[in-house]
Order: sequence, then structure tokens, then C-alpha cells
Amino acid sequence: MLSVLAVSNSGLWRVLWYSLIGVGAITVYASALRAVGVSWAKIRWSVIGAYAAVYVWWFFANGVIIDRISVLWSFAIFLAIASIGKPWREWLRMVGDLGIFVAMWIAYDESRGIADGLGMPIQVESVRNLDRVMFLGADPVVELQYQFYRGPNDVQWYDVVGSAVYYSHFIVPPVVIAVLWFRSRHQWVRYMRRFATLLFVACTMFVLLPTAPPWMAAGGRNRVGLELDALPPLARPTGNGWRHIGLDGFVEAWDHGRDWANQVAALPSLHSAFALFVVVFFWPWISNRYVRWALLLYPLAMAIALAYFAEHYFIDAIAGWAIVGGSFWLWNRIEQRSTSRAGDTAAPADGTSGEPELHPAADVLQPS
Repeated sequence: MLSVLAVSNSGLWRVLWYSLIGVGAITVYASALRAVGVSWAKIRWSVIGAYAAVYVWWFFANGVIIDRISVLWSFAIFLAIASIGKPWREWLRMVGDLGIFVAMWIAYDESRGIADGLGMPIQVESVRNLDRVMFLGADPVVELQYQFYRGPNDVQWYDVVGSAVYYSHFIVPPVVIAVLWFRSRHQWVRYMRRFATLLFVACTMFVLLPTAPPWMAAGGRNRVGLELDALPPLARPTGNGWRHIGLDGFVEAWDHGRDWANQVAALPSLHSAFALFVVVFFWPWISNRYVRWALLLYPLAMAIALAYFAEHYFIDAIAGWAIVGGSFWLWNRIEQRSTSRAGDTAAPADGTSGEPELHPAADVLQPS
């Protein structure tokens, strides 16, 4: 019995153990509130609020959830509590949606193994040279560090901003996906079509064009077995800003997580792509032009931070942005044609228009 408890209190089993305890607690909590006449909607909101509070606590205590298994598990927990009190058909649909999300991330993870198996040559000088062409012979990554980096013991305000922007990559996309699923499954489907297309193209490029990031091209320690000197020595100060404000746990989680990450999955930059993706998706709902253009500072700041931290070249960011544009262009055309065909089929015989055209955000405020 003690050995079973020991296994159940370690690693992924510990996550499962705590999850089962949580399920039991939520069941008792929901049953008690239902017994006194509280609606399922209020129960759902209260549990989601508790989930959000735990997520924030975990963020400051242990760092944000980064590894794929934990991301998938936490997303599954959110979908489950967001479905409390809904009919069984909604639960079946939720399981299907979760399956899509899991399959997408597993495929992303497997791209690293495929790349290793094919043994494609790693791009080093080619991407560096593209940056040099864009910046008239200069190496912007090198210039940024030489001009602004002061070392780990002399953290500047822009180091803190850069770290915040960089690490938002691990918070913004999963939060947006979860909120969209809860508020409007229709918009969630639209989002996921484009998101999955972006990941598919990016993963294909990771397999066919493995690329050394600047820190590796500058001779940084890596698992690939290469000793490179395509750039002068560069630091990799990604976490200095957040360590400076006391978020050491988050940085340690990332340092551990990047030990298993695909180190040559640099072209395109998914950090830059995701940052622009979120802005472009919500662009139609923003009417104020000043707010619109201000939001574009987010992907721009991401690209600059990535270059400053020697994580990516600017060409990596531009490639990511190009794929985002292609993904939205493709699905916008597909959806417009689908809507046109549906409208033609439903058009009245007198030639008047059928259903009124829906604003792309028409149902975004309606919970699914």
C-alpha cells in the first residue's frame, strides 16, 4: 500500500492523483450548490474562477506550465470544468475538441523526431546572410546585444519588458484558445483551423529546414554536436528580466523545458507567429484604429526581443508572419466560398437575399 502511494505521489502520477482529488471535491461542491437551487451556469463560473486563481498562484509559485503533457492536462481540466452541468452531447463534443487539440500538439512534438530521423542539413550561414542582406551587411542580433546588453548583474528596464514579452508566448495562445472555446465554439473552430495550418507549415519547415538559432550559430552550447562560429559570441539572457523581478520559478521551468525542446526549430519563429496570429484574429472586432495599430506593437516587440536575446533572426520572425498571413488568407477564402454556396442554396425564389450576413464576431460573447 505504501509503495502504491509513493508511486502515486511522483511525476505524472502526482498530477493524476491531485486531479482525481479535484474531481471529487468539485463533485461534492457542485452537488451541494445544486441541492440549494444554484444554477449550473453560476456553478461553472465559480469553478472556473477557482481554476483561474490556482493558475495564477501556480504561475508565481512554480512558473507557468510549459511542457506539453502539463499543457494538455491543464487544458483538459479546463474543458471539463467548463462543461459542468451540460448535457452528455456537449461532453462528447468536448472530448472531440480535446482530441483535436491533443493531436495537434502531439504532431508538433513528433516533428522533432522526424527531423532527427531524416538528418537534413542544419542551416547556419544562410539565415544569417538573409538578415545581413535586410540590414545592409550588419548583424542586427549582434548589434542589439553589443549596444544594450549589460550583463546578468546589470538588468535594465528593457530586459524586464523583453522577458515579459518573450514569456507571454507561453500564456497568451493557450488562454485565448481556452476562452474562445468557452465563449464561442464557432469562433474557436475558426481560430483552430488557422492555428493548425500555421503549425503544420511551421513543423514541415522544421523538418525540412532545421536551422541554428543565433545563440547556437555563435558557438553556444548545444546537443546537436556542432561547434559553430558564424557569429561573434552571444549571450542568451532570456530570463534575466524576470529573475530581476523575482519570477525565478518561471525561468527555472523554462530552463528545464528547453532542455527537451527542438533546438534547431528556429525557422519560422513561432513566438513571432503566435504574437501576430492573436492580433490578426481579433483585428475585425477592434474598431478604434489607434488601438489596432497599438496592438501591432506586440508582435514587433516580440521580434525585437527574440533578436536581442539571440533566440531568433529577424528573418525567422518575417517567415512566421508570412505563414500567419497565408493561413488567414486561405481560410478566409474557404469560409467565404462556403458561406456563398450556403447563401445561394438558401436564396428565395424571388431573388431577395436570404439570411443576413453575420458579423464575424456576432456570437463571440455567447457562451458555448
